[in-house]
Amino acid sequence: MGAVPWTAPSVERHPAPLAASEREMLEAWLDFHRETLLWKCSGLTADQLRRQAVEPSNLSLLGLVRHMADVERSWFRRRVAGEDLPAIYRTETDVDAAFENVDAADAEHDLQTYQREVELARTAARGRQLDDTFVHPRHEVPMQVRWVYVHMIEEYARHNGHADLLRERIDGRKGA
Repeated sequence: MGAVPWTAPSVERHPAPLAASEREMLEAWLDFHRETLLWKCSGLTADQLRRQAVEPSNLSLLGLVRHMADVERSWFRRRVAGEDLPAIYRTETDVDAAFENVDAADAEHDLQTYQREVELARTAARGRQLDDTFVHPRHEVPMQVRWVYVHMIEEYARHNGHADLLRERIDGRKGA
């Protein structure tokens, strides 16, 4: 009898509060979307997570997780906190590497990398005010931390829609 294949762990999602301060609301919605991405992956094997299930698109659940690890690092650690870090998957010559190079990727490791980047993003944002600013080298104008939260919620919402379709194509599971 063969070994049971690894599957992505189950995740509990916590709904955002209906009344809270602006910061609490933004953080709660961002965490809800982070949890939703992991929830869409829960119970799937590494092969299922790698599956590019909506041809001809190169999207896969694992690719979305890898992409969002890069996005978390880029906005919170590199921009908000000013850390001098390279991207994890993306390169100057392959901006879609997170999506395209999943065939031999280690899904368990990549999910752990994502979760680590989320924790490090929370740490980078802690103590920063929503009105604090930084200058993004591409835009060359001050950007607020508030903008990063709103953008991240938008980014997750869009990609979680992709994750809905991918998960349904993989095993038929539906759900918001």
